[in-house]
Amino acid sequence: MTGFTELNKKVAKTRPPWDTYFMEIAHLVATRSTCLRRSVGAVIIKDKRILATGYNGAPSGLAHCDEVGCARSNVPSGQRHELCRALHAEQNAILQAALYGVPIGGATLYCTNHPCVMCAKMIVNAGMKEVVIDQNYPDEMAAKILAEAGVTVRFVHVKKDVAHG
Repeated sequence: MTGFTELNKKVAKTRPPWDTYFMEIAHLVATRSTCLRRSVGAVIIKDKRILATGYNGAPSGLAHCDEVGCARSNVPSGQRHELCRALHAEQNAILQAALYGVPIGGATLYCTNHPCVMCAKMIVNAGMKEVVIDQNYPDEMAAKILAEAGVTVRFVHVKKDVAHG
């Protein structure tokens, strides 16, 4: 039994905390991104279970920016979202949950970047209670909306090399 106990101690030391685990998964999801500017991944979690994932890319079946170019190539980041053919990672995760009938009220969203104002509004209306991010995004209005709605925003930084980024 001593060998088994030592093995348990060794395994316990190598298990990542839940926040790290889910954020690393979000970074892995981001590797599927087809955006030419920024790779973003999102994972919706409830009761330590993955409900849905999403990355930024064009609608299913349509050409991606890495295939047809980016209509926003000369537009500053964070502006003219309507020109972008991609959905954001958070939007894709919320839509995947809706498509498969998975309720996400009260869930936590792990995302590699802070949501933009459009995604923040969707997060609020979807009933999510917490957003955990690795990197900030310069959108003061998004932060204000999340705060006003009582959505907690926390930072959890993971090493990029661990998450294939």
